[in-house]
Amino acid sequence: MVTESSFEVVHAVLSAEPISVDQAIAAVESDTAGAVVSFSGVVRNHDGGKPVDRLSYSAHPTAHQVLADVVATLVAEHSGEAEQPVRIWAAHRIGKLEIGDPALVCAVSAAHRGQAFAICSELVDRIKEQVPIWKEQFFSDGTVEWVGAGE
Repeated sequence: MVTESSFEVVHAVLSAEPISVDQAIAAVESDTAGAVVSFSGVVRNHDGGKPVDRLSYSAHPTAHQVLADVVATLVAEHSGEAEQPVRIWAAHRIGKLEIGDPALVCAVSAAHRGQAFAICSELVDRIKEQVPIWKEQFFSDGTVEWVGAGE
């Protein structure tokens, strides 16, 4: 666990195993938290007007470290803003996923809802923008598309 001031990073990993928003919430809950905010990005059955059958996520070999760095930077930038502990949990799936599977799950607990919402939203945005993970979409018509490659 990484801590800085009153922030605690409970979990920040890439996972080939299923991830759960319930697990994330349970991991960040505490007696000092007045708010627990979670995000679950799930595989949908369409993209760009085309039906999607399934996805596969691939990660660059540095993605684990980039994820850790993204979370550490977020914590450092918000250090000193919390009077009570802020707890963070984040995981992104890699490998094959089916429709409805969670692909990115984040949870943040804080004393107040505003801080929990803000940190969770910023965490999700930074992971999606900075962590080198690519999505391969398999469409119902047999075509395949890579998303995020070359960005």
